[in-house]
Amino acid sequence: MPYDLRPVRVLLVDDEELVRTALQQVLGSADGVTVAGTCDGPYAVDAVRDLAPDLVLLDIDMPSAHGFDVLRALKALPRPPAVAMLTALDTAADVERALREGASGFLLKTTEPRMFTEAVRLLAAGGVVCTPSGSAEALSRYAAAAPAAAPRAPEALDRLTARERDVLALIAAGLSNADIAAHLGMGVTTVKTHIGALKRKLSVDSRVALATVVHRSATP
Repeated sequence: MPYDLRPVRVLLVDDEELVRTALQQVLGSADGVTVAGTCDGPYAVDAVRDLAPDLVLLDIDMPSAHGFDVLRALKALPRPPAVAMLTALDTAADVERALREGASGFLLKTTEPRMFTEAVRLLAAGGVVCTPSGSAEALSRYAAAAPAAAPRAPEALDRLTARERDVLALIAAGLSNADIAAHLGMGVTTVKTHIGALKRKLSVDSRVALATVVHRSATP
């Protein structure tokens, strides 16, 4: 898959040093990924300000600072990084909450190393990644809870161009901007232009919300 040649800078946030060390070893051995730093939950905001990572991998269950509280603080920053929640347990409720509160992904700590590093690259490139067993139910519930002001999927999709529909379908499939560009034979800048148009036409403000429009359209 084509990715930006600049290494992806990742910040690992977990209260367990053993977990941080293990993930650092996994990511440190991957091409195109750099672990910018590691820390416990209370230090995450300062670490993001100091290190400017592309992606934060954030543990949910930390006694020192709950992951969702840290997520809200990170998303409130002027230039927030992409954030993926980390957990040892895969539950639809946690996936749904993570998406609702601005996370771009939800990863199990037990994910196979090669798949884990591929997910990190995709997340840093603007993709959305969720663990398989929880994601379908979570997207369903997230879509059902979407603001009533947003256009209903069938009517909204009728207003899209054919190329915009192509881009939307690939976003829902989890592809990054670079992968969408390669798949459709266009530049990344053009992909970003289409995504901006999609957000305006569908009255949403995030990539995850775009994916839920596709899910709504497929739901009876």
